[in-house]
Amino acid sequence: MVIPNSAVRLLDAAAEKFGSKTAVTDEYESFSFDRLRALSLSIGTALIDSASEGYMAEPVMVYLPKSGKCIASFMGAMYSGNPYVPIAYDMPANRIQKIADKLEGRGHIITDTDGMNVIKTMDIPDSIRIHIYDEITAHTAREDAVYKVLDKVIDTDPIYIMFTSGSTGEPKGVTVPHRGAVDYALWVKRTFGIDENTKLGNQAPFYFDNSIFDIYSMLLTGAEMNIIPEKLFMFPSKLPEFIRDNNITVIFWVPTVMINVANSGALTEIKMPSLKTVAFCGEVMPNTQLNIWRKNHPDAVYANLYGPTEISDVCTYYIVDRPYNDADPLPIGRACENMRIIILNEKNELAKTNEQGELCVIGTGVSLGYWNRPDLTEKAFIQNPANPYYEERIYRTGDLAYINDEGLIMYDGRMDNQVKVKGNRIELGEIECAAMAIDGVKGACAVFDAENERIVLFVESCHALMLRKFNNELKKYIPKYMLPGKLIVMDAFPHTANDKIDRVTLKKSLENID
Repeated sequence: MVIPNSAVRLLDAAAEKFGSKTAVTDEYESFSFDRLRALSLSIGTALIDSASEGYMAEPVMVYLPKSGKCIASFMGAMYSGNPYVPIAYDMPANRIQKIADKLEGRGHIITDTDGMNVIKTMDIPDSIRIHIYDEITAHTAREDAVYKVLDKVIDTDPIYIMFTSGSTGEPKGVTVPHRGAVDYALWVKRTFGIDENTKLGNQAPFYFDNSIFDIYSMLLTGAEMNIIPEKLFMFPSKLPEFIRDNNITVIFWVPTVMINVANSGALTEIKMPSLKTVAFCGEVMPNTQLNIWRKNHPDAVYANLYGPTEISDVCTYYIVDRPYNDADPLPIGRACENMRIIILNEKNELAKTNEQGELCVIGTGVSLGYWNRPDLTEKAFIQNPANPYYEERIYRTGDLAYINDEGLIMYDGRMDNQVKVKGNRIELGEIECAAMAIDGVKGACAVFDAENERIVLFVESCHALMLRKFNNELKKYIPKYMLPGKLIVMDAFPHTANDKIDRVTLKKSLENID
């Protein structure tokens, strides 16, 4: 397939080929490919008609409840030649304000009446046009106007801007090109056999890059994307029922959700005969819970994917083809097609086999950088120091990794998650992995208490656990110098909006702990 100049061309092709077939189903309604295209064309036309500076100059913030309406709005933004900016519907107003400020008074917001009430409390400049979804979709579509603009787009133009939290608390807008998203969708199709008979069970919020897997493989192949009701994730034992009852064939979830499902015991009671592929990404997946999935549903393909937001979702993958002991590290595998991974050691040289270094990414999926932040872009997206011959841009992930004797990439934690205690360099993720191998542990998060120079281990468990006895078990897996100095047992961890463990909140809680 030739990469189109804009990913929304995939919707054109899907509507022509699949027409009335269901594209997206949410909690309330379904959208056929024809309907999705018609709504998107109306949105695109309205955005063009209200534009002040023309295509690509005006990002489109989509502030709606997670639904098929969001997908139509994303496509509408692309039909207008502009990138979309997904905004969580429950995002605090002050953070929405910060994102709007990053756009420097240019662009659009698509929302509903409830969202408009929130926006009215904010200081949004008049130069950012605000559109009510029901009104903008009633706008008369003019394909001639849309394609006049769309034909000017090139595949290296931005398709979306996804804001992540920066280390200073200021959101950073990762800007991804059309080429990266489409190339990734092609890889997903080839690797996992996605086609028009596939039913995708979407978990990832649309402001989280894992959603790119579902959205663009649906558009590329004619698959059906089922948006799982968000309330179900509060009751993990109900998720297998949803998969079974809706004949879901492929899921791409964060490990925390998979852990919760495994811990609920539902996998032993509920069979999911339709489920063919289980992919996961975003955190380290503990083997204890992965083995529960594999034991109860052995016929599915399990895939460990890796990729930061600064990549069009994923840059490495590993098909889990054998059992792993609870405390063994799970590979993140090999580079995806059109991607290359290099490991740079402390001397900025290519690391040798089994030598730890920073994981860096080269290829189609690398983003354009951070929206309106050339200073941050310059630091993270650099010339490959191992290539003196021509310009080759790489993204420095800040993740530690090494390549083992089998040529597999092994994730080894974050550079900012590595600490020194009494002269010993310690990777906190290794402690967490070991803790997950102990009976009764449902979750583990290790943090460094700098004030007291000790490691604090938070454990999610319904059992009372004592530090000395717990460390006696941990010593079976890790050296003595890595043992935590404080153990805190919780019924449940706090989680971020992406369903990852909220490490920031846990670390902040140390201020109130003796």
